[in-house]
Amino acid sequence: MPANGDFGDDLGVLTGLRSGKRSFYPEYLRSAERLECAVQALDRISGALVRTVEGPRTLVEAVVRAAAEHLQADRLLLAIADGALRAARPRFLLLHRGELIDDEADLPPEAREQLDAVRTRPWEVETEPGGADWVRAPMTLDGEPVGGIVGWPGSGVQVADTDLAILRVLANQAAVAVHNSFLFHAAAQLRGRTEQLSEAAAKHARDLAARNAELQETQRRLVEAMQRQALDDERHRIARELHDTVTQYVLSAGMTVEVCRAELAEMGPEAAQVAEKLAPAKGLTQQAVERLRAAIYALHHGDEEPPGSLPVLLKQLSTAHLSSELQVEVRVAGSPAPLPPEDESSILRLTGEALFNIVSHAEATRAVVQLVYQPEQLRLTVSDDGNGDPAQLRRSLKLASATDLAGRHRGLANMSARAAELGGTLNIRRSRLGGVTLQLRVPLSPSPEVAS
Repeated sequence: MPANGDFGDDLGVLTGLRSGKRSFYPEYLRSAERLECAVQALDRISGALVRTVEGPRTLVEAVVRAAAEHLQADRLLLAIADGALRAARPRFLLLHRGELIDDEADLPPEAREQLDAVRTRPWEVETEPGGADWVRAPMTLDGEPVGGIVGWPGSGVQVADTDLAILRVLANQAAVAVHNSFLFHAAAQLRGRTEQLSEAAAKHARDLAARNAELQETQRRLVEAMQRQALDDERHRIARELHDTVTQYVLSAGMTVEVCRAELAEMGPEAAQVAEKLAPAKGLTQQAVERLRAAIYALHHGDEEPPGSLPVLLKQLSTAHLSSELQVEVRVAGSPAPLPPEDESSILRLTGEALFNIVSHAEATRAVVQLVYQPEQLRLTVSDDGNGDPAQLRRSLKLASATDLAGRHRGLANMSARAAELGGTLNIRRSRLGGVTLQLRVPLSPSPEVAS
């Protein structure tokens, strides 16, 4: 057993008290109370700091109340220094007799004085010399002063070094918590903003998709309108040509037959017999005129069927010559590829002019329109079984391209010009049917960007 003196020294080391004093037990009780207060304070600190996610305001309120309860203070101030934690809100908070104050106009004079002091960062002073009734603990972050806590302990409360240490721990942890709370809520706001922007982008994408669909529908209708206009123009052109040329020729032929019959009737019995044989010609010319007029009316009042692709348009165009003796057949080979509307219109007009020339000049009974789609080109041929001479037509085309023939053979020149505008070529040769073949070759792009 050690001597009493040795035992007292060991007890003093363990408890921090000197057993030789008569006040050993009261001092031991005070130490135990302080230890218990320290533990309770640490518990309050942990309870305050875990409220980071509730926002900076809730966190600051919890810290202020925890510090005030530890010091048994009826007034306690937490303030952020000027220039530090610029985004932290509130910048200060005073607990005064159970009421929280964050408006400088409502601060008591002594609290305003301490607020100014914390804002200017006088960290070297934790207690005022001469027995001041307040204590101050700095608030640091990464070794830099960012604010402080000022408390006015209750009457009869002795502030020990451990109390100041606990206050400093609370202040420093509060600084970290305030900064983390700001970062947490800033991230939450950014996430919310990101979600809003994402929703706005999705809505914008849906709007763009709707507008794109409307644009495609409008473009489709425009292409249909252009195709319908091209078909109508071609019908009207054929109608004008029939009215201005073919019908006049038939009427002139009928009148000539009547004049000849009248003259033959006066030349004797034999001539009268010849005149009698010409009598049916009058009826035939009248029937021809009626059929031409019916065709002209039909061309001017075409069906309102919606136009489609180039093969469909060519088949519709072939029906414009049903009133004549010409039978038109349309053939399509290969995979149809869409062309720009203006190109389809030019090809349609060229085909219409070729068919009209066959009806007007070739004395043909049959025509074949063949459309062949190849990977790099489009080939269109219009063939007939008429009496045309390819060599003569080539000479006429060359002459018509060089001079003005008062309208004769201008159709060939127009077709050649259309072929050149399409970047293609137009050739004239003998048809297997016995007449003439017009062949158009137009280059195709590998991936034509044409709206469907």
